[in-house]
Amino acid sequence: MSRYLRHIFVCTNKREEGHPKGSCAQKGSELILNELKKGLRERGLKSIVRGNSAGCLDACSFGPSIVIYPEGVWYGGVTKSDVEEIIERHIIRGEIVDRLLIRQDHFNHVTFNLSPLDKLKK
Repeated sequence: MSRYLRHIFVCTNKREEGHPKGSCAQKGSELILNELKKGLRERGLKSIVRGNSAGCLDACSFGPSIVIYPEGVWYGGVTKSDVEEIIERHIIRGEIVDRLLIRQDHFNHVTFNLSPLDKLKK
């Protein structure tokens, strides 16, 4: 078994003010990452689910963006208030948070095979 059952990368890339692509950091991704880490810690999941900052995930127009592995699920337009739902539904219950999926083929183009966290532990 790998060290972590799920690994969550939150883009915290920061570009200069006024850059045409913008950046996830300017859209609040650092607050999202902090909330994610807090939520994982409070649920006792820190040792099996890792929340990490990431450099540019090249999904700027969808930001703030996160990607969750091993499933490779990309979420965009994520806000701090979405973190609870992502943890409860995707991380714990193994459900896609459909309303946050990035709807472009080169991001989410496969059928996801998710399992609830308790089944991954076995």
